[in-house]
Amino acid sequence: MEVSLNPVRVLKNDAQEEKAEMARLSSFIGAIAIGDLVKSTLGPKGMDKILVSHGRNMGEVQVTNDGATILRAVGVDNPAAKILVDMSRVQDDEVGDGTTSVTVLAAELLREAEKLIDQKLHPQIIIAGWRMATKVAREALTEASQDNSANDEKFKEDLLNISRTTLSSKILHQHKDFFAKLAVDAVLRLKGSGDLHALQIIKKTGGTLEDSFLDEGFLLDKKPGVHQPQRVQKAKILIANTPMDTDKIKVFGSSIKVDSLAKIADLELAEKEKMKDKVEKILNHNCNVFINRQLIYNYPEQLFADAGIMAIEHADFDGIERLALVTGGEIVSTFDNPSLVKLGECELIEQVMIGEDTLLRFSGVKLGEACTIVIRGATQQILDEAERSLHDALCVLAATVKESRTIFGGGCSEALMANALPRHPEKSRLQWRLLHASALLTLPTAIADNAGYDSAQLISELRAAHAQGTPTAGLDMEKGKIGDMKELGITESFAVKRQVLLSATEAAEMILRVDNIIKCAPRKRVPDRGYC
Repeated sequence: MEVSLNPVRVLKNDAQEEKAEMARLSSFIGAIAIGDLVKSTLGPKGMDKILVSHGRNMGEVQVTNDGATILRAVGVDNPAAKILVDMSRVQDDEVGDGTTSVTVLAAELLREAEKLIDQKLHPQIIIAGWRMATKVAREALTEASQDNSANDEKFKEDLLNISRTTLSSKILHQHKDFFAKLAVDAVLRLKGSGDLHALQIIKKTGGTLEDSFLDEGFLLDKKPGVHQPQRVQKAKILIANTPMDTDKIKVFGSSIKVDSLAKIADLELAEKEKMKDKVEKILNHNCNVFINRQLIYNYPEQLFADAGIMAIEHADFDGIERLALVTGGEIVSTFDNPSLVKLGECELIEQVMIGEDTLLRFSGVKLGEACTIVIRGATQQILDEAERSLHDALCVLAATVKESRTIFGGGCSEALMANALPRHPEKSRLQWRLLHASALLTLPTAIADNAGYDSAQLISELRAAHAQGTPTAGLDMEKGKIGDMKELGITESFAVKRQVLLSATEAAEMILRVDNIIKCAPRKRVPDRGYC
């Protein structure tokens, strides 16, 4: 009896498969490369990246050190790298900051795990050690946290310190006191709700960053129509998302033939009558301001002007959603039942000048906490990066208002967690807990390296300070030495740091579990038929 020694191929011819060690090696390489990519942006002296887009927006330039923005723009093909990119997006959505830290920590955990895999240790043993280490680190972090929410003055000072710390690593570093106060004032207006939809950010080129300001009201970057009121008191606002040209004859693929110009005039007259009917339905709502998401054409605009109504066209969708929220109205698309429509209200609508642009300000809106931050700057790239930086600060502050505990920054919390791991009474799997500690200390190491200091010396001094009972010791990057984070006011949100620890460990654990990568066969292109 003959036995065939040829392997049985289960997958299609063009499919690829990586097994065991090769699969893990591929995952490690991809994840570590992503971590190394963003590591240089960490800390107050971190560097920026220039991102040049291709395709539809070819040539568009972004200058940023925001981890989520960098990873979102970088096209990655490695599956493990994609996991870290998705993780940074979740971190950005959940708490707004720590996107770089979480990516670097996950990459360093995998770098340490690679050494143990080379020693033929099973991944499940390493994962069990990580889980224990994460539990110990989280307990240490919780014990070191402080909560000053009962004291308004101390809590506001905590918020200012958190805002300064967040902005220290951003483009707004030189103006961090100014923007920290601006961000705290904006978040405190929310009265504990943490609903950032009530805060709008408008970017206007010109002036300097310190010309930015907080406007207590809602600003809409639009103008009223021609010959319409430019200022309205006690405004009743109808907010709509409706086409004002649906009654035009535009049946695609059809044509209309007429035998005289008079019949064309009759068609135009019929269109105008239908438009007039729609405008009259809108006027029946007893509103004095009409804001539409879509265009308002010349004839309806004239009708609104004759009726003394301020009509604003093409309000961007995000603006109209936020406007409905802050004025207490609702967005409508049909106008047959005026009694069922809720109008927005505000005390005054007037035009204001910002730089060379005219905007509409809605004052005295129903949602009193609504406000607008206007950012000024020299170039569009500076404005975009300033907006990303301020958004991070606002998200962290909103998270802190909800979870009011704080911890000290500057590598202090990482050193605390790293110091707690080997001291834990349960000595089993100590080796992997120590590797977890070395991964945690990579964050302050990167901060020191990016500032050009001797990281080995600083980290050894930092660990010694914590071992000798100085739990508030951290890195003072202005002087390049160990400082007291409590005196320096370098404070971070407990929620952000906890999320960094948990997300990084979970992502690293998921990647370490992989022992097989299967890439499906690509679809073949058939000439003249496209993909099959």
